[in-house]
Amino acid sequence: MTESVILDPLVPMWLLWAATGVAVLFVALALWRGLAGWWLRGLAAAALLAAVANPSLQSEAREALSDIVVAVVDESASQRIADRPEQTEAALARLRDEVAALENTELRVTRLGDSEGDGGTLLMGALAEALAEEPQGRVAGMVLITDGRLHDLPGAPETLAAPLHTLLTGHEDDWDRRLVVKNAPAFAILGEPVTLTLRVEDQGAAPGAALVPLTIAIDGGAPMRFEVPLNEDLELPVTLPHGGMNVLQFATPAAEGELTDRNNAAVLQINGVRDRLRVLLVSGEPHPGERTWRNLLKSDSSVDLVHFTILRPPDKQDGVPVDELSLIAFPTRELFLEKIDEFDLIIFDRYKRRGILPTLYLDNIRAYVENGGAVLVAAGPDFASADSLYRSPLAAVLPAEPTARVYEQGFLPELTDLGQRHPVTEGLEPVPGEGGPGWGRWFRQIEVDALPGAQVVMEGIDGLPLLVLDRAGEGRVALMASDHIWLWNRGYEGGGPQLELLRRLAHWMMKEPELEEEALWVEPTGLTMRVIRRTLEDTANDVAVTHPDGSETVLTLEQTSPGRFETLWEAPEIGLYRLSDGTEETVIALGPAAPREFEQTISSPEPLAELVDRTRGGQLAIADGGFDLREVRPGRPAAGRGWLGITPRGAYLTADVSVAPLLPAWAFLLLASLLVIGAWLREG
Repeated sequence: MTESVILDPLVPMWLLWAATGVAVLFVALALWRGLAGWWLRGLAAAALLAAVANPSLQSEAREALSDIVVAVVDESASQRIADRPEQTEAALARLRDEVAALENTELRVTRLGDSEGDGGTLLMGALAEALAEEPQGRVAGMVLITDGRLHDLPGAPETLAAPLHTLLTGHEDDWDRRLVVKNAPAFAILGEPVTLTLRVEDQGAAPGAALVPLTIAIDGGAPMRFEVPLNEDLELPVTLPHGGMNVLQFATPAAEGELTDRNNAAVLQINGVRDRLRVLLVSGEPHPGERTWRNLLKSDSSVDLVHFTILRPPDKQDGVPVDELSLIAFPTRELFLEKIDEFDLIIFDRYKRRGILPTLYLDNIRAYVENGGAVLVAAGPDFASADSLYRSPLAAVLPAEPTARVYEQGFLPELTDLGQRHPVTEGLEPVPGEGGPGWGRWFRQIEVDALPGAQVVMEGIDGLPLLVLDRAGEGRVALMASDHIWLWNRGYEGGGPQLELLRRLAHWMMKEPELEEEALWVEPTGLTMRVIRRTLEDTANDVAVTHPDGSETVLTLEQTSPGRFETLWEAPEIGLYRLSDGTEETVIALGPAAPREFEQTISSPEPLAELVDRTRGGQLAIADGGFDLREVRPGRPAAGRGWLGITPRGAYLTADVSVAPLLPAWAFLLLASLLVIGAWLREG
């Protein structure tokens, strides 16, 4: 219970002050005239003024409120290495005991985990949120249990009315080795080296070394081992092995005694793009379909097209003098002997043997395919004749054999069961019942027998192979057993997906990764993985996911379309994940090349020193032993050797308030009357 006197004047304050001035003036006049009762007159005036001021006695019933100590516990990734979790829990337990030993004091604990993405340790944000939940008039102190490595220091609260302290995890002899990637492009041109800058450096009380091992692995393959200097920038030229996403992993093995190996590896994802795709198109004779091939290839800005049409074969006798022909000589030797390896794809469009390409050149094309090249044959009636390309060394790589029969009748191209799952043709066939236009008919098909191992993805008359794909050595070949795809281009009977079909076919032959028949890949969105398995089989195996820490999760995929199986999975943390279903393997890096949380792992008081000093707080190393919690007056140093201080706030809650007049009005009037009478008697 507390009591205080309050005033509630019966008149405005300016009038009360004016009356006070008049009373003082009259008392001064009485004193000047020498009246013996001047002081009684003054007391009478004071009694009347007090009555007008209406003094009251206010009584409050107060309930004392406890002081609050706010503790923010850093449980980010860097706090989960070595023995820091045990240190953190031990320090928190000691803090609980110390707060419990103080009278009228409570502890509020906020735990801070990893931030979303790669935001690092947002310690100041957690402190600000914890303070926002508590009345500021009750906060007596703040304690941070952390390694001192935070990434949002500019976001610290502007004003801290109580001491801020830090309990630091870690040890004086801690050291760590990390791998740093200083520059890494997102894209690189295939066949051209790109320079990466790497650095292997030691932090803390490192033992010192001149050279350290470094391994480099591409797409999860066998690592290559090198010895590199320590604490020096290393420029590394890298040539990407294939188009699409290339995952490069750099790692240095964990050394004995270092804090963690989580920062000993860096993962880069570089998209390999072709500078230009060089395509050689050889049309055996002018026909309506050659423009389809030309328009397709010219519409792709990334394709360099070299197109030759044989207008006048050697056996043609038309009586036109040679010096009047405006034709460019076919540079066969230059194209098929000297520069054949410069082309990514060679297309023979209704070509037949006419003596223009000698057997030696055709054999060179066969070797080009087996060494990794690609040949596409768009067959016309000549493919079934004695002059067929199949009657040449190219027969060793072609996927089908002609039977010498040519069908001249209308038919609808269809996808085979395999074609519905193959990436070249999947999803191209119109879906019955959806009201969309169907495919138009073709009117010529060359009968061929697919060779063992070849993939028939489209069929025509009586189920005969129409589009056959195969691999030959390191290269790829395709055979289109008809020259009427141009009817689709003209929109005959609704046409068909000729542009998409030919585009996919060309890119499959040039080994674009997104068109591989057997593939396992991941499409990440934040920490969510969409795991996709494409296969020509009817089922897909479970996928084993190996986490960055070595643990494993098995995922079951569900079929979403013929030959395509998917699942969604939420990864627990950023880092490198390896996926394997026993046949296909892939790697995916979630987050940055090196997590921000592991850029600096050595415990340090420096980042928080200025903020702690501003509140007269202190920083203690948990490894040095226990600490005491003491109460100190505001403005005094709040930390010392082995102790931390809090400032009691003395907050309270007013439960009840009562107000009563100090004296009744008649008492003030009686007092004033007696004083006036006393002054008159004194002076009389």
